[in-house]
Amino acid sequence: MARPKDQAKRRDELVAAAGRAIRTRGLAGLRVRDVAEEAGLSAGSVSYYYPDLDDLLFELHRDAVDRFYWARARAAEAEEDPVRRLVRLVDAGLPVAEADPLSRVLYEMHVHAARNPAHAVLMTALWDREVSLYSAALAHGRDTGAFQLRSPAADIAANAVALEDAYGLHLAGRNTSLSAARVRELLLGYLAAETGRDLGQA
Repeated sequence: MARPKDQAKRRDELVAAAGRAIRTRGLAGLRVRDVAEEAGLSAGSVSYYYPDLDDLLFELHRDAVDRFYWARARAAEAEEDPVRRLVRLVDAGLPVAEADPLSRVLYEMHVHAARNPAHAVLMTALWDREVSLYSAALAHGRDTGAFQLRSPAADIAANAVALEDAYGLHLAGRNTSLSAARVRELLLGYLAAETGRDLGQA
């Protein structure tokens, strides 16, 4: 019988393999066999650790949410200057390219949330945490006099996250009318208008 530490390691490996399988094949029609191939294991071995494929997908979604959020939080916290903090927050939230692996998994999982309440809870939690990050950064800038907010911080934050999600989906879908650089420019332009501060040079 595998030791608990070994079991935890194998579960982590399977979560990573599921992410690779989704990036390669997409979530629709994903099979245990697809995850097994990515992990270099038999389908039976995958089912031993995750008898229900959706349990594995839930773990993948939760892992992706945590990694994405904490990467953003650390990026923001690393900057004391309010302007640079807001720009870092933007940069940490946008896909670096249409093939950004973490963003691709999150977009696939968020679509799945429409059919699964447990995944909807994770999507909602990520939204709330991201809005909180933006709200804190905006309030910090307001309180230090760096920003003159035109709207409540929570409203600007919610719009910023919604724009990120919408633009990010277009990037992930390879919309050739948009580029990562253009999306960044548009989002920073929105935040500049709402904060009264030029963010382009930060």
